[in-house]
Parts: sequence; C-alpha cells; structure tokens
Amino acid sequence: MRKLGMDELNRKSVNEFRESEKTPVVVVLDNIRSMHNVGSVFRTADAFLIQAIYLCGYTPQPPHRDIHKTALGATETVEWKYFASAPEAVRALRSAGFRVYAVEQAEGSVALQEFAGRGIGPLAVVFGNEVSGVGEEVLALCDGGIEIPQWGMKHSLNISIAAGIVLWELVRTKKRI
Repeated sequence: MRKLGMDELNRKSVNEFRESEKTPVVVVLDNIRSMHNVGSVFRTADAFLIQAIYLCGYTPQPPHRDIHKTALGATETVEWKYFASAPEAVRALRSAGFRVYAVEQAEGSVALQEFAGRGIGPLAVVFGNEVSGVGEEVLALCDGGIEIPQWGMKHSLNISIAAGIVLWELVRTKKRI
C-alpha cells in the first residue's frame, strides 16, 4: 500500500468546486459555540459537496482565524448565509421547498439508517448547540427528527462528529454509493 500524493487526489479548484453539482442538502447550525466545530462542519460540507451552511444566532461566522484553522479553506468554497435565529432560517428553507429535519434525540425521531433521505428532494438538517441541542422553537418547525443510534453510556456526540456521520449517510443514500 502507498499513500497517495496531493497531485493524485483529483482535488477541485475553488472555481471547479463552485461550478460542481451540489448535493441538495443545507446544514443549519443553531447557536453553535465552538469555532472549531463550525470550521469542521465547513470542511465536511466541502468534502461532500453540500449545497450550503446556514449559521444562526451566536454561531461564529467566517472570516475568523479559529474557524479557518479547522476549515482549511472550506469557508471559501462552501456557500454560507447568516440568520439572526434558526427559526428564521428554517422558515426560509421551508418556503424555498426544503424539508427540514432536526438531528436530535426527540420523541418520534427516526434512526438515521432508516431515514436515509431517499426521494425527499431538497433537504435541510439542523444541528443544535453543544449543550442544549436543537431549540424547542426550531423543533416545532421541523418536518421531523433524525437520531444517530448510540449504545454507550453518554448518548452524546460532538456536533462535528454528528455532522460527519449524518452528512455521509445522506450523501451516500442520495447518490446511491
């Protein structure tokens, strides 16, 4: 086995990325505190050609050195918008024809592997605050909930890890990988 060099990875240029067909998924970050988590979600969104990220409430916004440190330039490729609140973002997405699902351990949530997003069309997923999760007002506006099954003691994942798991599964099933 040999590790591939950077020139063998078929990396897109910024222009090629912007012109590429995106996965019709928007990530909504609801009051995320950590700039490193925000940067990590940008980097994951870039990896999977996600349509956009909506930053809401007190979620940090680029440009910032600490976001850039983890995003590694993805803030330049992934489209993003800021909204004063997550409910405002969810209402905008719903009026644009998106189905919106909270990633949350909530009554009626569907296990991620059962959800899969097949045939839903444009989709948005809301990730909540590191401590309190997705806000109640936002949950009330969502079409449903998606839950990542967990069997350990904590039943809690860092938001950047949860985003990676959920986005991979959505991309995998939408593209039938």
